[in-house]
Amino acid sequence: MEAIILAGGLGTRLRERVPDLPKCLANVGGRPFLYYIINNLQKQHIKKFIFSLGYKSELILEYLNNNFKHLDFSYVVEKLPLGTGGAIRLALEKAIGNYVIVTNGDTLFKGDFSSIYQTHINNCADCTVVTKKMSDFDRYGKIEIDEKNKIKTFSEKGMYKDGLINAGTYLINKTLFQQQISQEVFSFERNYLESNTNKLNFFSHETHGYFVDIGVPEDYEKANRDLAPKSLNIGEINKSWTLFLDRDGVINKEITNDYVRSIKDFDFYPGALEAIKIFRDFFGIVVITTNQRGIGKNLMSISDLEVIHQHMLNSIHDAGGKIDAIYYCHSLNEKDFNRKPNPGMAFQAVEEYPEIDLEKSMMVGNKKSDMKFARITGMHSIFIASTNPEITLPDIDIDLSFDSLIEFAKFLKKSL
Repeated sequence: MEAIILAGGLGTRLRERVPDLPKCLANVGGRPFLYYIINNLQKQHIKKFIFSLGYKSELILEYLNNNFKHLDFSYVVEKLPLGTGGAIRLALEKAIGNYVIVTNGDTLFKGDFSSIYQTHINNCADCTVVTKKMSDFDRYGKIEIDEKNKIKTFSEKGMYKDGLINAGTYLINKTLFQQQISQEVFSFERNYLESNTNKLNFFSHETHGYFVDIGVPEDYEKANRDLAPKSLNIGEINKSWTLFLDRDGVINKEITNDYVRSIKDFDFYPGALEAIKIFRDFFGIVVITTNQRGIGKNLMSISDLEVIHQHMLNSIHDAGGKIDAIYYCHSLNEKDFNRKPNPGMAFQAVEEYPEIDLEKSMMVGNKKSDMKFARITGMHSIFIASTNPEITLPDIDIDLSFDSLIEFAKFLKKSL
């Protein structure tokens, strides 16, 4: 699926806390709030993004180009305010598929998007609204549903003891929506949802996942508390943790301006085999994720790579270690979902090993792309300064840095 992120709001209610910035760029836990929205959607296997921009759009584009240059995204900019509905209608012109997730740039919802899609399809819905049960609220309107979760009414804001609220995330059918609405300027909530409740099939998908709306100062502060990065506590590592390893420059020596094309080119770093053996004492699963552009450049074949990897695995096994899986991407397209720093290979691992918890995982790599891969997926990051010793801690967002894989392994052994 694709996702539209509505990021054109002025953020007037946050002006004292977030001066002169679009709401989605508000600093939350040390990062712009948009960072969390994008990463959350990527974890749901959403690969294409459409940003609907307005106020200070240039700042958002600058942030995306500097921090998410590998993201497959497009954007539209409102020349005049179009309302949420008009913004969605304009952004849909960039959508390729027919089913599109829409979410607000000031709300974060962590849930199972595949189940939202299933709800939408099962009900032949015109729009599926993600809802959240709340108690003692007056900031949101209340949604009433029938026994089949079809939405009956949208009530105005008021003081409610309990009920379902609109969580600001939707799944819409592009074709139907474009046929149903001809206006260019309108509110999605009032002029589409509320006005058409008795005419169209709107369904609720209740979520029990995390939800926060930073639109007011008190919830902005809550988000800062909730989303503050968790520091790495080495003492917590046990067999429920997973270790992700890069290959070239971490396990084996890189070849300057070339690629490891055959077994004779594959040279383990001193201590690498011992390190991988040590890792088995601490991690339940150990996998390798590696970009292999040499295949994409036709300098070697997939068969060549498989021979190299079998040689590597045999050597690791003989040394008493074990690698559970190897994931690689040979695409030259920086926006390929599976090419680091994009998160695809991590999600492949989770699909094959559902017990993997990415928040209880580490990524060990020697490039900035490895460290970004860690942050995008929610892992802790370990930098190996084997090939890029000039990169220092302030330059990259990492947890720990070591000169070699064996140095990291010995640190673990000593600490645990």
